[in-house]
Amino acid sequence: MVDFTNGKWIYEPKRKQVTANSVEIVTEPETDFWQRTYYGFRNDNAPAVLLESTDNFTFTVKAGFEYQALFDQCGPVIYLDSNNWFKASIEYENEEFSRLGSVVTNQGYSDWATTDIPLPRHAWYRLSRRGPDFLIESSFDGKHFKQMRVFHLFQLGETTKQMGACNPPQPAESSVSFGVYACSPARSSFTATFSEMKLEPCQWLAHEE
Repeated sequence: MVDFTNGKWIYEPKRKQVTANSVEIVTEPETDFWQRTYYGFRNDNAPAVLLESTDNFTFTVKAGFEYQALFDQCGPVIYLDSNNWFKASIEYENEEFSRLGSVVTNQGYSDWATTDIPLPRHAWYRLSRRGPDFLIESSFDGKHFKQMRVFHLFQLGETTKQMGACNPPQPAESSVSFGVYACSPARSSFTATFSEMKLEPCQWLAHEE
């Protein structure tokens, strides 16, 4: 179980509820995380509640949602600062499909990797850290997870050879703030509910040459 009652908020929303085993966020219009790429604009005002860790870890969370408008989204997040972060979500597109995707932002530039999917009402995410490298996976039943992407956050340093199932804990200067977020880039609002949260030692096995 993961307890966010003592978590740190960035852009704390007006309406939210945090218990020992769940987080609820009611989004506000025109909130988002995005930096520069393609569109040119910069948005850094989405609410997120974060915990901090210097260890390698695997964080699992179920996200429930009733989207209302284009680009409504919620999911796990890593937030180092406004120019270096990660988010994963299902974004509402239209009545026919949504987009399962993720954004990695390094040094003030965002990417966006997506795949079109049907219109679910919930999803599970599993985020694993190994030093400056990360694995994000998703599931629609909470049991069978599929890889979305492997990525690197440059601000955390260089990748080193991974030995064994998990590295030793990283030094304090490699602290990572992670948690959950929800936002509505358009003029809309919805309620995101996060539950079934679990934090455990890194379950992402080392690469074997």
